[in-house]
Amino acid sequence: MTNPLTLKSWPPYAVGVGIGVLSWFAFATADHPLGISTAFENTAALTEKAIVPEVEQSNGYFAAKAAEGKPPKIGWEWMLVVGVFLGAFLSSRLSGDRSPETVPALWRWRFGGSPAKRLAVAFLAGAVMIFGARLAQGCTSGHGISGSLQLAASSWVFSAVFFAVATTTAFALYGKEGAEHV
Repeated sequence: MTNPLTLKSWPPYAVGVGIGVLSWFAFATADHPLGISTAFENTAALTEKAIVPEVEQSNGYFAAKAAEGKPPKIGWEWMLVVGVFLGAFLSSRLSGDRSPETVPALWRWRFGGSPAKRLAVAFLAGAVMIFGARLAQGCTSGHGISGSLQLAASSWVFSAVFFAVATTTAFALYGKEGAEHV
């Protein structure tokens, strides 16, 4: 029998069941849905408060969080962030599915071979994604998994928009001919 930790990909149904079980576990133990972007939001707020302590009295964000009874804190969501990072790293090592190159072939074909440009764009894109996640009051795991699991209409709309924007962005960046260079 093949060790599942050495596979380059898992069957989507198995992954779906795993995410579903993890979601149930999160609700059962923490009474909270899965989500990652809140960890970054709370960390940013606490960092700002540490640098400028008086911000708590003048910033509406802190007042709104206090009114909700959810002041910013470093919580269990960070374990999910760490778990995703470590899980992805471990999976890539065990499966041998980690390319040593910093600039993938598709990126090189479209934008050139500069590692600095590739990393700068990746960082900027991540910042735009986290901004969008907070603007939408949830990320792909918060809306796409937890919200959809709870049949929240806003999460189903978010998921449809997310997929449409992701597909449109991929075609805008790489065009139809991009698939030939993967």
